Amino acid sequence: MPNAKVLSEKQAIVEALSEKLKNSSAGVLVDYKGITVAEDTELRAELRKNNVEYAVVKNTLLRFAVKNAGMEELSGVLSGTTALAVSHDDPVAPARVINDFAKKLKDKFEIKGGYMDGKVMPLEEVQALANIPALPVLQAQALGTMLAPITGLAVVLKQIAEKGGEAAPAAEEAAPEAVPAE
Repeated sequence: MPNAKVLSEKQAIVEALSEKLKNSSAGVLVDYKGITVAEDTELRAELRKNNVEYAVVKNTLLRFAVKNAGMEELSGVLSGTTALAVSHDDPVAPARVINDFAKKLKDKFEIKGGYMDGKVMPLEEVQALANIPALPVLQAQALGTMLAPITGLAVVLKQIAEKGGEAAPAAEEAAPEAVPAE
């Protein structure tokens, strides 16, 4: 039986992990067997750039944490080497970055499972989530869609102004002609 000091340290770690799971918007569990130090350094740098927390965790401690957080379904994937990537602001970021590295590193790096807003997701949903573009890209696409009609109008108005304010030939042809009175 562990001494009281070791037990209290482990309980503190489990409590911290439980809070991280409860308070994060999304997270991904990863099997990282066989990656090199250079690959791990590159992964961690990319995760930091996307504001994602990443840590290697012991399965036994994480098992208690997922139970405390109400995500017992994740216990089934807690074997072998396990790392946890969580994000508090962008729910897509952990899945996207981890999935990119899983594709690049093939057999060395594998997604085990994930969750979003306290709900455990199947592996297929985690991979589908990973294919969603980053938040700034989505915002730019939405803005571009909203600006397209305005841009089109501006182009037409510019063409009219360049012709000296005359109506476009297509508009003249479409106007009904006056019928001569007999």
